[in-house]
Amino acid sequence: MDSIPTDPADEMPVEAVLREELAHGDIVLGTIGPILGHLLAQHDHSLFSDEIVARVRGMTRHVAHQILTVQGSEEAPAATMPEVDSPLEARLAALLAGNMNFLVHCHAMALEAQLARRLEERSAIDPVLSPLMQALIASDDPATATTGMAALAAQARFMQQQRRMELPLGELPADLFHSALTIWRTISGTGDGDSADGAEQTLRNAYDEGASRLGLLARLISGLGSGVTAALSISHAGTALFLTALANASRQERDLTVLATNDSQLARMALSLRAAGLRSKDVEEQFLYLHPEVALPDGFDFLRGDRAAGLLASSVRRSAG
Repeated sequence: MDSIPTDPADEMPVEAVLREELAHGDIVLGTIGPILGHLLAQHDHSLFSDEIVARVRGMTRHVAHQILTVQGSEEAPAATMPEVDSPLEARLAALLAGNMNFLVHCHAMALEAQLARRLEERSAIDPVLSPLMQALIASDDPATATTGMAALAAQARFMQQQRRMELPLGELPADLFHSALTIWRTISGTGDGDSADGAEQTLRNAYDEGASRLGLLARLISGLGSGVTAALSISHAGTALFLTALANASRQERDLTVLATNDSQLARMALSLRAAGLRSKDVEEQFLYLHPEVALPDGFDFLRGDRAAGLLASSVRRSAG
């Protein structure tokens, strides 16, 4: 997103308030990766019973398990394939957890599932089949309907996988899939090189980012064109489509958009919704679902969308890790 220069002297009071809150939120985001990495490295799990930490740990271990299972299948016939080496799995999981982008993605996925469950309990928003998803599945356009059905199935699997603390390799974004395999190859060279090469080729041949849940959601949002505003209502679109649409409309990474739903990121969420083109009353409506106890700051009505986009673009947040 191109940054829109802002002279502090020209700012409205509400912009100064949001800029300060955004800066505080940036500091919080910058601690996520290091803190999660520290928690995941602890062996006394009783000290860290938080649901999100447990889910991130489970997803990291699951990714490691999948890679080593494929490698094992290359080294021995299926009938005699040995169990995955637990110490090796733990080592690979620890290395994966050392990649901040990978760790933050797992964190975002856990937060998204948690938000979907909370909205279902509090506001009866179905975490899988939203009104917009139903409309897309019933579309007269065969491609849209087919993609909608695939996305529905992928979203249902996502919620189930989150309950099991799993993250299929095929659901990773392409850059993180490549990073995971690169990290694995740093410890796979001690055995049979041919089996490691074969396992990597098998994994890469099976990977299709476009068929992943995030790929399908992105395709549906792109296909909405000028009708994308319908996806910027969380009660109508459901959590998954809403987050994808908001990330696209505000020109931010989807993982960052998920993190913006957290209580520590109120300014980023408000600015994102405004930058996406929502009117003040529509932003307030989304806050009723996401943060019902929070009121927008005085003067928010007068904040233009381009100024909101400028504040987001000038954010000092370097990375969520």
